[in-house]
Amino acid sequence: MGHWVFLIFAALFSFTSTQFIPPYTEECRTDMYPPNGPTFRGAVSWYTVDLDLPPTKRWTALITNKKTDLVNMIQAIKDLADAFVPSGRLIELVDISLPLVVDTLPNPFKDEIKGIAEVSGIPLGEVVLFNIFYEVFTVCTSIVAEDDKGNLIHGRNLDFGLFLGWDVKNKSWIISEKLKPLVVNLDFKRSNQTIFKSTNFAGYVGMLTGIKPHIFTLTMNERFSLNGGYIGILEWILGQRDGMWMSFLTRSVLENANSYEEAKSRLAQTKLLAPAYFILGGNRTGQGCIITRSRLLSIDVLEIDVKLGRWYVLETNYDHWKEPLFLDDRRTPAMKCMNHTTQTNISLKTMYDVLSTKPVLNKLTTYTTLMQVSEGRLESYIRDCPNPCMPW
Repeated sequence: MGHWVFLIFAALFSFTSTQFIPPYTEECRTDMYPPNGPTFRGAVSWYTVDLDLPPTKRWTALITNKKTDLVNMIQAIKDLADAFVPSGRLIELVDISLPLVVDTLPNPFKDEIKGIAEVSGIPLGEVVLFNIFYEVFTVCTSIVAEDDKGNLIHGRNLDFGLFLGWDVKNKSWIISEKLKPLVVNLDFKRSNQTIFKSTNFAGYVGMLTGIKPHIFTLTMNERFSLNGGYIGILEWILGQRDGMWMSFLTRSVLENANSYEEAKSRLAQTKLLAPAYFILGGNRTGQGCIITRSRLLSIDVLEIDVKLGRWYVLETNYDHWKEPLFLDDRRTPAMKCMNHTTQTNISLKTMYDVLSTKPVLNKLTTYTTLMQVSEGRLESYIRDCPNPCMPW
């Protein structure tokens, strides 16, 4: 269904807004790092999440600081819902029904969500909704590369907000723009020691991007499928709860797995609510892979193999053995720029160049993250894509 919706939307967009359709690609960017200029909106602030605190209290300081931005984000979602169902019944359903869902979620997630609702003053059902819709609306690019000295570098663009309200005047996605003030870097600590780090949205308790310092790096991309996240979420609400939320699994792996191989095994074997791509990087040569998942099992694992000339693995939102949708080919320009960079010259700097090249950078891109496992390094930047720029 996702592909058909995408095609219909794209056709409508081309007929009604032809003047806004920019070129699909540009020459590979260079000298974009350190970030500056019109594609760089700002740095990302750091916050600590103390895992020794009760789950209801872990997010208090962050949510207190970001309350206004979170309220604005939730209001934007409600406005979109009212546009689709003007009676207001959709939000009424959210406020009545989704609070019942929260108690079915595993700990610590359900108590953390309750704590966020209490601190923010946002109705519990709306905080649950905020934590659900990432399962079905993310469109991303993730790359793990090995340099010629065996160091692993992991980069990603988090693209979010497809179909969630196009602002014709500003030529931007409404939800994508509301999300940017919520982007934060998080240092999860226990006994005052860092367990893992993540780039996240304030108010969201799952993980999409993270690093277990000196051990592994991990990002998650949505995988379009007929048997997708909508079905898994509906089954969960109706009582079938043997699968795991994608972002909850990612966080659990970052918190509890102690090696690349353990992380790979858990990501490949755990039953999920939605199909996904997990992009995993380790701390030694050859440890980088794309795990292509259905809801039930691992379909394919593509690994770095320098001897075969595969010094990087790259995932957007399409199975690597298939051609990407012609309206959404971020893979080809990203691979072109990686090949142009070469293994000898790959670094955080040149990885940022690749992720700054349109349409890898597009109107949905909220942030870019760079990670280097050997240094335990995670850095993120809020992005803009000046016109002309692809909507996705």
